[in-house]
Amino acid sequence: MRVHHVRAKRVAALVVSALTGLALTAGTLPAGAAPSTDATAGAVPPAVAERVAAVEPGPAVEAGSEGEAGSEGEAGENAYVLGDDGATEAVYDYAGAIRESVSVIAPDLDGDGDLEEIRADIIRPAELDGVAEVPVVMDASPYYACCGRGNESELKQYDETGDPTLFPLFYDNYFVPRGYAYVAVDMAGTGWSTGCTDHGGRSDVLSVKAVVDWLNGNASAVDPATGEPVVADWTTGKTGMLGKSYDGTLANGVAATGAEGLETIVPIGAISSWYDYDRAQGLPFSANYPRFLMSYVARNRHVPTDCASITEALNAAADDASGAHNSFWDERDYRSGPVFDASQVTASVFVVHGAQDTNVDTPNFSRWWTALGEQGVERKLWLTRLGHVDPFDSDRAEWVETLHRWFDHELLGVDNGITDEPAVRVEVAPNEVVTSDTWPVTDRTARLRPGADGSLALGARGRAADVGWVNAPGQNFNAALTAGANPNRLLFRTGTLTSDLRLSGAAAVTTTVTHGAPTGQITVGLVDYGVLDRVLAAGDGATTLDTESCYGESAGIDDACYRDVIRNIGSTELQVLGRGWARLDGAGTQTLTVEMQTNDVVVPAGHQLGLVIMGTDRGATVTVDRAATQYSIDLRRTSLRLPVSGPMASFAPARSLVPSVNEVSRESLLPERSVIVPR
Repeated sequence: MRVHHVRAKRVAALVVSALTGLALTAGTLPAGAAPSTDATAGAVPPAVAERVAAVEPGPAVEAGSEGEAGSEGEAGENAYVLGDDGATEAVYDYAGAIRESVSVIAPDLDGDGDLEEIRADIIRPAELDGVAEVPVVMDASPYYACCGRGNESELKQYDETGDPTLFPLFYDNYFVPRGYAYVAVDMAGTGWSTGCTDHGGRSDVLSVKAVVDWLNGNASAVDPATGEPVVADWTTGKTGMLGKSYDGTLANGVAATGAEGLETIVPIGAISSWYDYDRAQGLPFSANYPRFLMSYVARNRHVPTDCASITEALNAAADDASGAHNSFWDERDYRSGPVFDASQVTASVFVVHGAQDTNVDTPNFSRWWTALGEQGVERKLWLTRLGHVDPFDSDRAEWVETLHRWFDHELLGVDNGITDEPAVRVEVAPNEVVTSDTWPVTDRTARLRPGADGSLALGARGRAADVGWVNAPGQNFNAALTAGANPNRLLFRTGTLTSDLRLSGAAAVTTTVTHGAPTGQITVGLVDYGVLDRVLAAGDGATTLDTESCYGESAGIDDACYRDVIRNIGSTELQVLGRGWARLDGAGTQTLTVEMQTNDVVVPAGHQLGLVIMGTDRGATVTVDRAATQYSIDLRRTSLRLPVSGPMASFAPARSLVPSVNEVSRESLLPERSVIVPR
């Protein structure tokens, strides 16, 4: 292992440079500075020598004149160089950066009586070791050993001494040369960390929080090879967490503890409630999913541990049989749970999600966004028209620039104006982006009512009438949204929209339903009918190319180049805008509201909206009603609520745009859902 460097206060050289104007040359050390044991530490690259200006110890100063280094607090807290574009410039040597590993000591999280050791792999500028403190960009993940990160499924790699040689993703390549440290953390129960996974609960989140605490001076760590204590004296203690899917979920969870030193998080396609990820209103999306996922992420771990009893106990506690939101799920609710809660969030939150994400369903971002807003948390939001796709893949240049500016502002205090810009960026149609200061963007909630003739119209309650269907356990939603006689679903449609209509938020259906099954289920869905070029649902709407683009510096096997990705856009006859599912406990009549997946999309003039109501949606949720049960709804007590902006006073009469099963293209349909993981 590399020697872990002890602070040697070499601020004097920077002060001399600032006061005298004499630039240090590469490789020089200020008088009295202790030489580093790393050959590159203390070397000041020419770009830094020419441009760095430091401040003497004293009060915090505003960071970042053009071409100058910023500093706040005591001298040596941080050093960065701003380019002409007002962003931190890549001036530090990536190849010579310090690469090291520590084991952070966390509480006993699996109940075996031993404290946990959580592996954190670190890369940071060698030139600033002992000279200036740096902020941290962190991606904590369960996937570094089992499955890989990013579109190319990169795994961590190490040399023969145990030092990290490959950090997955571009974050290290890009941010380390700009004066940041990058830390990649193995969640408890994965990789080189001890303990067991627990499906988004205390162990998952608190194991990662321990690393944030260590970086802020509130926890201890040791060298994995020697057991010697290691102090993070090279950092300002300011951390920004980010990551896609499970990684972003961990960021949400740690933020919901109110962790000191966590300045900002950037959750991408992330979970905010594990109940909302695993099930919808009492219906699991798949059976025994906690067992599956806990075992899946623990594959290929380097610390053999028997977690079988914990896995089985937690899987049973999830209670698939009832589908209830019990104490197991309460613990895994980061919005309003007993352990994690939005009211404890002190970090700013930059939420990123795909509006067509069917892996981590969109209520996870929208309900998190709302909860954060209720607590006055500083927020920013990006929505794309893709599925479970990282914006580094879909919108690479714009995303890297935006993320860069966000971290510069939140972690270094650079006054770059990013928080003065519109907080919300939404792709409402393929490559059509609109911005706003708030979200959702709605004028009102429109209420539409279905009629016995299959109509769907604005207005007051119609005449009382019951309409029904026969449950078909083998039917999926694709089979229910086309024209033609189908006794296994109800389909209502509007006339033709006379103006463009923006749907922004979650549609919902309130209805009174009657059935005879011991346990029933209901599915509702909103469909946009009309031919249009859309981002396709299959493959998350993205296609990976053979070409590459590079963002950051490369060294050895860790390069900054990744395959390019484009939107998969095609002409389709329809698009499913959202679905919702609910369990119906006990036979008889009950009134309920079924909320659909959140969306933000423009439905063009000339299109028609359709409402589908059915029982089992095979493949979307577990089947709890396996019989040909008769269901009916009371139309007088049934309505569809749409959060909209744009005129919607009436619909023009027109022939139906609902295609027959022979007229609908495969690209229009939803992909078959299989067991998925939050990657």
